[in-house]
Amino acid sequence: MRQFDVELYPGEDGYWVVECPSLPGCISQGRTQEEALENIKEAILVCLEVRREHGLPGGVIRRTVEVAA
Repeated sequence: MRQFDVELYPGEDGYWVVECPSLPGCISQGRTQEEALENIKEAILVCLEVRREHGLPGGVIRRTVEVAA
């Protein structure tokens, strides 16, 4: 089992959009937040499979940086 952080936000069409930042291009949506979160699980599995098939790593490395703003 692996854990992935996701970002969830309302889309322009009334659906909820959910992205997995550590897997570039891995995005899904749903009518409700719960549906969107379930849908991203399937999308993550597909993204991981495609990345494996193409010899790509199983995600990118994410770090947090501080910026004086």
